[in-house]
Amino acid sequence: MDLKLLGKRAIVTGGSRGIGKAIARALAEEGVTIVIASRGKDELDATAEELTNETGSTVTGVVVDTGSDESVANLIAEAKAVLGGIDILVNCAARPGGQGAIPTLAGVTTEQFNDHMNIKVMGYLRCAREVAPLMTEQGWGRIINISGLASRSSGTVIGSMRNVAVSAMTKNLADELGPSGVNVTVIHPGLTRTEATAGVIAGRAEASGVSEDEIESQMAQGNSSRTIIDASDIAYVVTMLASPLSIAINGDGIAAGGGVGTAIHY
Repeated sequence: MDLKLLGKRAIVTGGSRGIGKAIARALAEEGVTIVIASRGKDELDATAEELTNETGSTVTGVVVDTGSDESVANLIAEAKAVLGGIDILVNCAARPGGQGAIPTLAGVTTEQFNDHMNIKVMGYLRCAREVAPLMTEQGWGRIINISGLASRSSGTVIGSMRNVAVSAMTKNLADELGPSGVNVTVIHPGLTRTEATAGVIAGRAEASGVSEDEIESQMAQGNSSRTIIDASDIAYVVTMLASPLSIAINGDGIAAGGGVGTAIHY
């Protein structure tokens, strides 16, 4: 199927590694020209060069702190200059979750809460706020927010709160921007294999006194597919939503964890 993405222009925040890098790769393979953005210049430049050489599409790195209004405004201005316009925004820059011990209520600090909400929720909103005028003026665009399945379950109070907030943002933006041809959607990954996964498995194996294979098998039991979903699997979903063919999906959340939980969502 031709997703009609050839020649489109995209920004992927958090694009230097993990799910963001996989998304940038998948879009570039479809002929999308991309700006990837993150805080670390060296890693960003290395990823941009790697993906450009690997895919044949042009991938450029721009340093950004999505916790800053000024930095985000600079990102969008630089991306517009580099790309000539912006058709797709993928919000993926956030503090990592689920890799360390989850604090109880007594362990939640104001600083921790504000940091997570500022980077993920307000950070996504900052980026959307800056690209929306460009997209509405051209009459077409896609904003795709990467959230997480903590939005549908308890167990991590800040994780759930920030992800639910992203879902609420997504629907509000979809309703506002939809009449101008801009679709806004949210994807909820569950446990996902990235560059950090091997270290997590090794740490758990050492702490538990069992093999790494056993730990990985245990982790895979958390979904219906009985496998750890790969970052590339999330990227395929994003690529579909970024396509002009995705007009039927707007304002909705898509679970991408291989079938997590027993609740029925309708």
